[in-house]
Amino acid sequence: MLPTFLRKLHGVYAAAVFVTVVLLLFCPLLIVLPTLGARRATGRLAVRAWMHLSLMPFRVRGLQQLPDGPCIVICNHASYLDGILLTAALPPHFTFFVQHGAADWPYIGLILRRMGCQFVNRSSPREAAKATKTLIDRARAGESFAIFPEGTFRAAPVLLPFQSGAFLIAARAAVPVVPAVIRGSRALLGEGRRLFSWSAVTIELFAPLSAHGDSREAADTLSVTARAVMLAHCGEADGSLPAPPVRVAG
Repeated sequence: MLPTFLRKLHGVYAAAVFVTVVLLLFCPLLIVLPTLGARRATGRLAVRAWMHLSLMPFRVRGLQQLPDGPCIVICNHASYLDGILLTAALPPHFTFFVQHGAADWPYIGLILRRMGCQFVNRSSPREAAKATKTLIDRARAGESFAIFPEGTFRAAPVLLPFQSGAFLIAARAAVPVVPAVIRGSRALLGEGRRLFSWSAVTIELFAPLSAHGDSREAADTLSVTARAVMLAHCGEADGSLPAPPVRVAG
């Protein structure tokens, strides 16, 4: 492990590289490039270039698990950078889900819109149901999605309970779910961190899973099965279990 002062020095360096390479060099290209495919490929290259120049190993394993047709990749959520890291790992035809408020963020919101992200309002059941129906139709038409089913992340290294949306879409559209795990991103920029911290990042994909039917029960079973795969490989604890009781001496 690097000494504290070297880790802080590297964090400053990585931040400077991120601003220069990603925000100032590549992001303007994302705004002006005419096609979605070109913009997504450029975003993928930007993140990989940043990781390389910041001297942080970035490995992707299991891309052969992706089916030839449409699918939904689901991944654990551990840091502020998971979205862009998964973007750098997956082929550019994947559409990412982002919280709806991000669309209004200065500059970053514009970049997300140009990358073709799907904004989801989870706080409104009516809007969520309407969006789910639209996304089912899009998946049936051949579109692939990348989703973080936990919906958020915490400072504690745990896999949180899953929301149902990704699995309902998969079951109703009859497309497979591909479980994926990201390791190392929590140390890189997890909750509560203000500066990048050197960390090797690995993203690994596993065999696709399919729902047995299009009912909610089939979707729930698919969720449980996919979560078990991710829990076995993400290297973190099960965040759906209650915390152990605290023993008081005396």
